[in-house]
Amino acid sequence: MTAKGTFDTAGWDPQPPFDERDGVTLGLVTMSKTFQGDLAGTSVVTMMVASTPVESSRSYVALERIEGTLAGRRGSFVVQHDAVSDEGEQSLRISVVPDSATGELRGLRGEMDIIIASDGSHSYTFDYRL
Repeated sequence: MTAKGTFDTAGWDPQPPFDERDGVTLGLVTMSKTFQGDLAGTSVVTMMVASTPVESSRSYVALERIEGTLAGRRGSFVVQHDAVSDEGEQSLRISVVPDSATGELRGLRGEMDIIIASDGSHSYTFDYRL
C-alpha cells in the first residue's frame, strides 16, 4: 500500500555541538512535524548531524516517533533516517523500525520517501504493509 501527503516542520532546536575538530562538527537537533494526507498526525524527530568544511557534504541519522492515523488505523510507530550528502549527491533511507508500531498499526513495515520542493514545501510517499 502507498500513502501520500504533505508535512510541515517546526521547532528546529539545535543543541550545542558535542564534538568539533578540524572543521567537522557533530551535533544533535530536535524538531517536530505535522503530517497531512493519507498519514495524519504528528511526530518528534531527534537527529544526530555531522557537518564538514564542504558545505554540500554532510550526513544525519535520526529516530522519529510518529503518532496518528494511517489508512483509518490509529497508533504510533518509529522510523529511522539515514541521510548522506556527498558534495551535493544525496541519498536518504527512512524505514519503519520493526515491531515499533502500536495500537491498530501493530505489525507495520515500510519505507518512506521525502520530497522537498523548490519552494521549500515538504511531501512524503510511504510504501507500507500491515
